[in-house]
Amino acid sequence: MLKNYLILFTFFFCMLKANAQDEAPSVRKHQFKINMLFPGFVYEHGFSAKNTLYSEAVIGVGYRYNSYYNDGSVYFFPLINEQFRHYYNLEKRNLKGKRTAYNSGNFLALNAMYNFESISTNSDYGNYVPSFTLAALWGLQRTYKGRFNLEFNAGPGVNFDQYDTEFVPVINFSLGWVLGK
Repeated sequence: MLKNYLILFTFFFCMLKANAQDEAPSVRKHQFKINMLFPGFVYEHGFSAKNTLYSEAVIGVGYRYNSYYNDGSVYFFPLINEQFRHYYNLEKRNLKGKRTAYNSGNFLALNAMYNFESISTNSDYGNYVPSFTLAALWGLQRTYKGRFNLEFNAGPGVNFDQYDTEFVPVINFSLGWVLGK
């Protein structure tokens, strides 16, 4: 009789453990977002429980100051941003009862960004040439009820253009909405 209870207890414990593993937090397989701060679209593809490929096409904004004219110029440029993201704190957030839906968590990322030529150029402030940036980023993404999305990431990068190669800080901030279910 004791043997039957022991087998039943072991079976029950194994079932609980299997169910707990099925409910471990993971990233979404497909996630579409609209970026409202800098108009654009984002697609994030989850290819494992903690890793995603983040693809973004937006209109970026830049500012340059010209000391000769003692004036500045704002310019706009299309940009494509690709990131390999690793979300490292989903389990910890879940255990604390915090939201993990829609990839709400902290991440480390490898970033590749291409800035196209400016679509609003003022020749008094120089040429705005296309550039390519590689960076290592730390970031966070939070999606709240109503699918309002806030995202921030920052880190060191290297920028390449036809004239120069230089170390640059990379900082991204976005506000938007997650689309779909």
